[in-house]
Amino acid sequence: MPIKNAQRTAPAYQHYKQISYENLAASWFTADGWEVFMPITDHDRKTDLVVADDNHYYRIQVKSLESGDDNVFVENKWREANIDYVIYFSRTSNWGYITPAFSEARRRLNSAGHVRFHQHQKPFARAFDKA
Repeated sequence: MPIKNAQRTAPAYQHYKQISYENLAASWFTADGWEVFMPITDHDRKTDLVVADDNHYYRIQVKSLESGDDNVFVENKWREANIDYVIYFSRTSNWGYITPAFSEARRRLNSAGHVRFHQHQKPFARAFDKA
């Protein structure tokens, strides 16, 4: 039986967890038939994923929250970057939101136009279709 011996620092653990959500979203997009591109680096570009069909490309930022309350405010951390959507995953509950990129400094996560999804591939795909 494999045993994990590595002890991660809190910042490293947070980074690993965030990357896991990016990979999860990429997997769900792939399962839904999208082409998925993952930049090697996204420093100052705020693009975690690019998804494409035959005619359209969408730049996506993936975030996770330490909240089970979807009435929280989320910060705009992509101000100068040209992205299309932000996908939020709750780390403490089994839901997330797909939101168009917004220009305000912050906005309620459950604002009009933000689409909630259950953290599973099929509800995620339906939510992206509505976004």
